[in-house]
Amino acid sequence: MRQRPNYLAGIATLCWLVLVGLPVYVMLGASFQSQSDFSAAGPLSWPAHFTFDNFVSDFQNGFGQYFLNTVIVTVCVVAIVALLVPPLAFAIVRNIGRRSTRSVFRLFLLGLAVPAQAVIVPMFYVMSQLGLYDNLIGVILPTAAFCLPVCALILTGTMREIAPELFEAMTVDGASTHRVFFQLVVPLSRGGLSTIVVFSALQAWNGFLFPLVLTQSESSKVITLGLYNFRTQYGTNVPGLLAAVLMSTVPILLVYLFARRALIQGLMGVGGK
Repeated sequence: MRQRPNYLAGIATLCWLVLVGLPVYVMLGASFQSQSDFSAAGPLSWPAHFTFDNFVSDFQNGFGQYFLNTVIVTVCVVAIVALLVPPLAFAIVRNIGRRSTRSVFRLFLLGLAVPAQAVIVPMFYVMSQLGLYDNLIGVILPTAAFCLPVCALILTGTMREIAPELFEAMTVDGASTHRVFFQLVVPLSRGGLSTIVVFSALQAWNGFLFPLVLTQSESSKVITLGLYNFRTQYGTNVPGLLAAVLMSTVPILLVYLFARRALIQGLMGVGGK
């Protein structure tokens, strides 16, 4: 049976592509234009003469330090999440029948209902008392803490898809808990693991509130704060600002592209299949 074309869906898709593609086109075109060319030709113009002066100017104004700090924060947050969440989710899934485990899991998930804005003042006080104010560690710890509930929820959903017969078969063969975890659970949870890695990387890379409140000096600022500063500094230099935005977008876009398939599988709860 021949299907009728869905013109409405086609129009909606085209509108979506324009909404997404137009800002990307403007960003790419402006990043490689000089300020004078951009002002003369307008935001929708494509550069007649490509220049890298905007990127050089961004690095001369501290973009390299912001980029390095963001990489450190992102790698540390992802490492904390990747080390803590898989064994936590495994313990919850294997002991979900116990009332104490369910109570702890529900209490842990209460973190989903707590917005960062609600705890930012106590967080500032705690970090100041610990001597972590204006320190990257003071940004890493709360960012990772707010990623844990979501990541635990995602990974427990993935691990529940693993057939109980597989656990029983390995147990009958005399496998220890560590062997079951590393040889069965981790390989079959790669979709969920990829999901929590991408999710925590996005949260760390795009984090703004914690770096804004918990850092002060230029040496500890991250990209989001750097772009905020560039917005003021380059108030009339749009190409310079968009060049910084382009450089801040590329790394996390590459992470998403490499883990796209596993990310979608993990969000759909089929990462273990």
